[in-house]
Amino acid sequence: MKISKKDAYNWYLFFSELPEGEELLPMQQELALSVLSQIETAVETENEARLRAIPGVHSLDGRTLFVGDSARFPKGCRSCLTGTGLSAVRRTNRCNLRCPFCYDFGVLDQIPAIGEELWEIGGGKYRVEDMDLLFSISRKPTGIAYVYLEPFMEIEKYGPMIRKFADAGIYQHMYTNGTLCTKENLRMLADAGLPELRFNLGASNCADSVIENIRLAKQYIPAVGIETPMTRTFREAFLTKKREILASGADFMNCAELHLNANNLVNYEGENMYMFRRGYLSPIISRRITFELMEMAGNEKWDMVVHDCSNHTKFARDLHQRAVEGGWFGASSYGSEFDRIPYSAFLPVLADPEFTFVEEEPIPESFMMDGLIL
Repeated sequence: MKISKKDAYNWYLFFSELPEGEELLPMQQELALSVLSQIETAVETENEARLRAIPGVHSLDGRTLFVGDSARFPKGCRSCLTGTGLSAVRRTNRCNLRCPFCYDFGVLDQIPAIGEELWEIGGGKYRVEDMDLLFSISRKPTGIAYVYLEPFMEIEKYGPMIRKFADAGIYQHMYTNGTLCTKENLRMLADAGLPELRFNLGASNCADSVIENIRLAKQYIPAVGIETPMTRTFREAFLTKKREILASGADFMNCAELHLNANNLVNYEGENMYMFRRGYLSPIISRRITFELMEMAGNEKWDMVVHDCSNHTKFARDLHQRAVEGGWFGASSYGSEFDRIPYSAFLPVLADPEFTFVEEEPIPESFMMDGLIL
């Protein structure tokens, strides 16, 4: 059904006031899901119109969008979206910053340690000396990514593992907030064989020192880019320092559509939200900022690739990974970060007079019983 915006607001207000743990009746569930669909349809209709205004948009097998020279599109993303898989390699459970968009906001001091001399790969724990055995038994992925949380907190430990993957011919990229980079540790990463480094420029609010570290990294690492969630704060800082950032030599910028969980949702209360395919919950403004930067990049002919790392891209990534793992048709682990729909998070968009549904219709009579909606 195409529930009206007025009815949607009233029902979500009611659902948000239900006691925690109280489940909706089946017909109420259908109403709740109709609201999510109406919001998502309105958002995607607007996105399609914005996309048409962007010059020079490229598609990667229909899985993601970008503008700029395809030769500079990050190979780590190609591996993730079209390769045989992308494994997360985890070592560091600490970070030196506290970012409002972090999935672990408020619980950073509760992140469990991996273990001394151990690395978490594919859910297992390994020492560097175990890698030859792992490579001889398991199918090698086309790429891996060093994540969780800030690798440069103990970057001196990463060289031997990077060398193992480099010798095995596996593409590697690493994420960092960039505040702890030095000439010495960047040179060490390059000597070990790291081909790609990504800076979360939003973590430092586009600090001059981090922009300089991007420039420094380009002297040692073949591919250097930016990957950061698109927020209002980042947009303002980026536009203020656009000239310096574009002059840093960064090859690409992955504009990540911000998605929220129970930890960081509190930092974005009041934003207009939508849910993509009943999965990631995101502020609507996040992808709008991506499209704004893509349009700017296309019109101004930036050297840097600007990549729409959206919820749709994450959706495609999961479908691809399930397929290369031999999953059945339609197999997917993409889903919501919440155990139940966070109804109150959608009240601002449903109350926004500027946000309209594409099509509305009355609630069907079949949902009525003695004048009451089930």
